[in-house]
Amino acid sequence: MKRLHTLAFRRPWLIALVLLVTAPATQAQQLPSPFTLKHALEFALEHKSNVKKAKLDEENSEYKIQEVRSRALPQVTGNGSLNYNPILQLTAVPGDLAGQPGKTLLIPFGQKWNSSAAIAVSQNLFDQSVFTGLKAAKTTQQYYQIMARLTDEQTIEQVASNYYQVLVQRQKLLIIDSNIATATRVKNVIEGQYKNGLAKKIDLDRTRVNISNLQAQRQQLLNAVQIQENTLKFYMGMNIATPLDIPSATFDEIQPSMQLASSKPDVKNLTDYQLLRKQQELLHFQKDAYKAEYYPTLSLSGSYGYQGVGSKFPIGGSKPAVNWFDYATIGLNLKIPIFNGFATRSRVRQADIELKKLKEDMDNTELGLDLAYENAKAQLTNSIITLNNQKENTALAQEVYDNTRNNYNQGLAPLTDLLDAENSLTTSQNNYSSALLDYRLAEIQLIKAQGNLKSLIN
Repeated sequence: MKRLHTLAFRRPWLIALVLLVTAPATQAQQLPSPFTLKHALEFALEHKSNVKKAKLDEENSEYKIQEVRSRALPQVTGNGSLNYNPILQLTAVPGDLAGQPGKTLLIPFGQKWNSSAAIAVSQNLFDQSVFTGLKAAKTTQQYYQIMARLTDEQTIEQVASNYYQVLVQRQKLLIIDSNIATATRVKNVIEGQYKNGLAKKIDLDRTRVNISNLQAQRQQLLNAVQIQENTLKFYMGMNIATPLDIPSATFDEIQPSMQLASSKPDVKNLTDYQLLRKQQELLHFQKDAYKAEYYPTLSLSGSYGYQGVGSKFPIGGSKPAVNWFDYATIGLNLKIPIFNGFATRSRVRQADIELKKLKEDMDNTELGLDLAYENAKAQLTNSIITLNNQKENTALAQEVYDNTRNNYNQGLAPLTDLLDAENSLTTSQNNYSSALLDYRLAEIQLIKAQGNLKSLIN
């Protein structure tokens, strides 16, 4: 231990390695216990990759706005060059210029060395596409904000649904454990009776077969629970190896009610519809951007440079071998579109078609959201009826089992009746658990149809 302590101080990377190895265990210890649905939703909204990507897209939209805004700001560029001309180009000139009429003279023009450095500035004074782009960029940012909200809602729906499925699978496991314990007590009684000659061997064998079947069902449920928990961790963005302390289902606290379906939502305020509305705005801006091609553009430009030419290397050289001089330009540039083969008109008409298609999508989505609400409300009603029926059926199956077991103990009923009553009780209990799950899932779908999924976190 002392040697490890000394090495840690001598090698800082060793400390980092130890911290890296122990990090997963530390994270596991920091998870709340018990790990409730609220904790699961909060964890998913912080760690799920889809949620992170949506937030990154939202952050990236700000940079897109800055990119478009840059087109309205001055553009400054600098450039420089250094050229050496080992062979100067010859130019033909009349000999009359040099007092040699009738001849053609080939004279080299230019210098061996040429160097220049310049800076140029341009500023858009009028460009309709820039103004349209700024508006579209702001709407794009709002689009990604809505997309992030939709991603949150989808994640909440997935996590909540899988969380309840874990609870139901665990509840079924508890039922199996209880039935195994009951069947084991019955087997022990019959085994004692058999030893005393008061019971048949076939009765003892039947109880053992029944226990074996229950244990096989328990193993299947253990596997189902593990798979369901792994699925839940995936939807939360959690390491599959992380242990979870999920509390037992408190089904007694569930009070089925149709009060949740009392208010019908305005589907145009739901996230799915708002996302399409933002897409519609963006398509309008796209159409305006195409129309901007009809407008002229006006810009101001200017440049200033310094050039050196001579027969020697110009940098650091001096006259007469090298000559340096500066120059400057200021210009006003006007570009007027006249005819481009109807390309702009075609793009505008394509944008109109896209807008019409999106309008059909919006109408269809509105109908779909209305359908989702009505179906969720109908499913909730049906789930409540089924849940109440299964609750009564479970109570009746428990009563039948208790009476049959009492009659069997008094010798008034055969073992077959007891095993049948026990199987019926197990079936009714599992059906009741499934009905509870269906009710919870119907609740989630109705909350989703009303656009209130984030209320599950509160």
